[in-house]
Amino acid sequence: MTMIHNLGFPRIGARRELKFALESYWKGESSRDALTDLGAELRKRHWEQQAGLDLVPVGDFSLYDQVLDMSFMLGNLPERVRGFHGDPLDNYFRLARGRSGQATQEHAACCGGIAAGEMTKWFDTNYHYIVPEFSAQTQFQLDASRLLEQLAEAKAQGVKAKPVIVGPVTYLAIGKARDDSDKLALLPRLLPAYAELLDTLAAQGVEWVQVDEPLLVTELAADWQHAFNDAYHQLKGCRVKLLLATYFGQLLENQYLAANLPVAGLHVDAINGRDDILALLNLLPGHKVLSLGVINGRNVWKTDLAAVLDWLEPLAQRLGERLWISPSCSLLHVPVDLESEHKLDAEVKSWLAFALQKLDELKVLGRALREGRDAVLAELAANQSALAARRASPRVNNPAVQAAVAKISARLGRRESAYQNRATKQAAVLQLPAYPTTTIGSFPQTGEIRHARSEFKAGRLDETGYKAAMHAEIARSVREQEALGLDVLVHGEAERNDMVEYFGEQLAGYAFSHFGWVQSYGSRCVKPPILFGDIRRPRPMTVEWITYAQSLTKKPMKGMLTGPVTILNWSFVRDDQPRSASCKQLALAIRQEVLDLEQAGVRVIQIDEAALREGLPLRKSQWKDYLDWAVESFRITANGVRDETQIHTHMCYSEFNDIIASIAEMDADVITIETSRSNMELLDAFDNFKYPNEIGPGVYDIHSPNIPTQKHIIELMQKAAERIPAERLWVNPDCGLKTRQWGEVLPALSNMVLAAKALRAGA
Repeated sequence: MTMIHNLGFPRIGARRELKFALESYWKGESSRDALTDLGAELRKRHWEQQAGLDLVPVGDFSLYDQVLDMSFMLGNLPERVRGFHGDPLDNYFRLARGRSGQATQEHAACCGGIAAGEMTKWFDTNYHYIVPEFSAQTQFQLDASRLLEQLAEAKAQGVKAKPVIVGPVTYLAIGKARDDSDKLALLPRLLPAYAELLDTLAAQGVEWVQVDEPLLVTELAADWQHAFNDAYHQLKGCRVKLLLATYFGQLLENQYLAANLPVAGLHVDAINGRDDILALLNLLPGHKVLSLGVINGRNVWKTDLAAVLDWLEPLAQRLGERLWISPSCSLLHVPVDLESEHKLDAEVKSWLAFALQKLDELKVLGRALREGRDAVLAELAANQSALAARRASPRVNNPAVQAAVAKISARLGRRESAYQNRATKQAAVLQLPAYPTTTIGSFPQTGEIRHARSEFKAGRLDETGYKAAMHAEIARSVREQEALGLDVLVHGEAERNDMVEYFGEQLAGYAFSHFGWVQSYGSRCVKPPILFGDIRRPRPMTVEWITYAQSLTKKPMKGMLTGPVTILNWSFVRDDQPRSASCKQLALAIRQEVLDLEQAGVRVIQIDEAALREGLPLRKSQWKDYLDWAVESFRITANGVRDETQIHTHMCYSEFNDIIASIAEMDADVITIETSRSNMELLDAFDNFKYPNEIGPGVYDIHSPNIPTQKHIIELMQKAAERIPAERLWVNPDCGLKTRQWGEVLPALSNMVLAAKALRAGA
């Protein structure tokens, strides 16, 4: 009998209940008990929604991040969050965001604002985790209380529980040694904590534990391959069965290693790693379970159930009860429930599956394998009808768009002159001081802004009233920036719900959900638009807002756009053509907007590519193809303007030292990047690579409520000046300010401007 199971479930709630509970607690508006009770309520609901599976994940729920949870379970806390008053939840949030709840700040004098943990992307997803920190002195001490509490809840509910943990080798690999020590040297200290954890779970009656080791789909040096063998040979004596889970890619040369580790089962991503399966069948020992991720856990399109059964049925006959099936990875990366979407385009909706619908698909496959296809004929027929309708829909393919892409030439991606010549002309036009100051684009999305947007969408506020409200917010942003003394202003993006969704709403080829939220980090959720067809821009999207803002000031006003690669990577992308083709369609559409902004007199245009690094394949051998079309797409978008027009781009929370040459090839006049949480470590890339253009290393961590001091900003910029000539440095936050409050933003930006003035004076 084929087993069906799940690797992980979305934790934010179908209506973002966790987000609102967290933010209420952080503001001191609700209690710790209210927050933890809400967590228990969500877990109970989510386990109920996974009823019918043979094994259900436990421990995949987190109040902020599962990697941070693992750090606390292992007792791996940086020195700066130890010894404070309060309980572990206080320290948990201090490390997550630099501060616990406002109501717990009686101890603010000693621990009110510490440096938050560094945050980066979880492999090639848009989910961010808090980076584990190590040193040569790191010790580990197990505290399994969180997981044991959730396990007890699951048992009381009758859940067939499969605890989920991050594996020891992946945990070390994704962390950062703060003293340049060898992370692998910590493995002998780490494994006893894992062994104790597994034995503790065994004592609770647990049979299977899911150990996530996505590192196995990357290219491993010999010492990391040895680490896998060493780790799992030391853990094989534990009294539970281990399901070692890999996902997000192919095993390739790691097939033999993965197949022969001493674990009871191996999970592989059969969406991205389908070609691994035949080889694994011949490598896998005869007693070992093979779990296949046959439902895409990262996209929202319906699965072709008949096609999956065509190749799955022979495997089921061969493997019998040793075959398990599941989604390819945790369903953390997709929305919860399609049935709640009452406003979504009905035709597009019929092509989709969110988390609950994916589990329904899994159950159909499981029943077909157990009882034969005749048992699910109606479900298979409905599935094939939806797939056929999508293929035949005239809304998917646009011959004019496809013809425009076919005409793309190298000329579209070239600026008129080299950077040095452009810089001279831009300096003459913009007249900026040394260390020019700017922000990344957005200002706080206040309650008034959200209310006006909600009223407008509901039809209770007409277009004239909505524009008046947005103009008032734009005017406020301009006034505040002028009062602060910033050099290049932004309009604040009051009219934008999200940096990707806003543009998708105005591009043909996109559809939009109402409750299709997914977690990006902590309480931050995004609602990716659904790219279902060929892309075109029916009309200008930002020109009216930007030109209005420019009319309010004599200072340069940046036009703010999201770049094609980021729009692509932060969308649910169609799966019926290469991603590169969709990206070039987006590039042509955004290029039109760039040219219209320039025509309207905008002399500084920022094209955000926050997700460029995110789309990078996990294997370096596959990087070139992606970077070629990603960089080409940006250049198509940006490089039709005159020399005098200054092009900016922005990237955040990405380790891009290893692709710095490709970033330079983008040929943006100014690049702004995140460096505050990493204490300027990202600038190590410039030790050996002479970046040719201007750069703004972020000096204000906008994902923390802490306000940076003038002294701290000066110190960061002085570090930057050791690698980048001062005449090519900008001073800016590391990301947009929409998630912060004006009360935090204004003093932080004031300190930033004062720091820039001090730097100009030779501080």
